[in-house]
Amino acid sequence: MDEPVEMPIDGVLDLHTFNPREVKDLVPDYLAACLQKGIFQVRIIHGKGIGVLQRTVHAILAKHPAVVSYTLDHPQFGGWGATIVQLRRPEERIPGPNVSAAK
Repeated sequence: MDEPVEMPIDGVLDLHTFNPREVKDLVPDYLAACLQKGIFQVRIIHGKGIGVLQRTVHAILAKHPAVVSYTLDHPQFGGWGATIVQLRRPEERIPGPNVSAAK
């Protein structure tokens, strides 16, 4: 059985050292850990390759309720090999349905 890997929560997640099967659980867990530490901008390094891992990461981010936005990194800092993610701060409300308390 694989032992858990201790990794620093510093706002940079390099996926090169992980098995692609782990990404679907790893990315949301890492984002949650960043939020707990008050880190609201995260850089996910997925590499360039043929774009499969990038598409997987972007699909996860598109559905994640704490993600405000994400974009490919500046060309000088990795370009399409990394994604910058902006996370929702706790004071920002998540939009939801308008519910009236009046009967």
